[in-house]
Amino acid sequence: MDILQGNQHASPEDFYESLKEKLEDHHDFPEDYLFKFIIPTDQSKLTEIYRVFDGIKFTLGNRESKNGRYTACNINAFVLDANQVVNIYKEVAKIEGVILL
Repeated sequence: MDILQGNQHASPEDFYESLKEKLEDHHDFPEDYLFKFIIPTDQSKLTEIYRVFDGIKFTLGNRESKNGRYTACNINAFVLDANQVVNIYKEVAKIEGVILL
């Protein structure tokens, strides 16, 4: 997963620091936060993503693409602060084939 594609940041650390600043500027934590991912349609990938949210209150919605090759995964989770959001994105980014939106 290349988080830097189409991004002006020089490193993943710069990207995540910028994300944290934007989150703090535009959100009033704690709150529900909508995470969006695109994954190859594969139940094991969904399971890996769900494990990242273990212990967090969340609701989800999944929708397969027209041809069934990909699944859009939307997870609405109650998060405490911007650091928690960034940490979740970092963990999900480790899962091969996942696109963070």
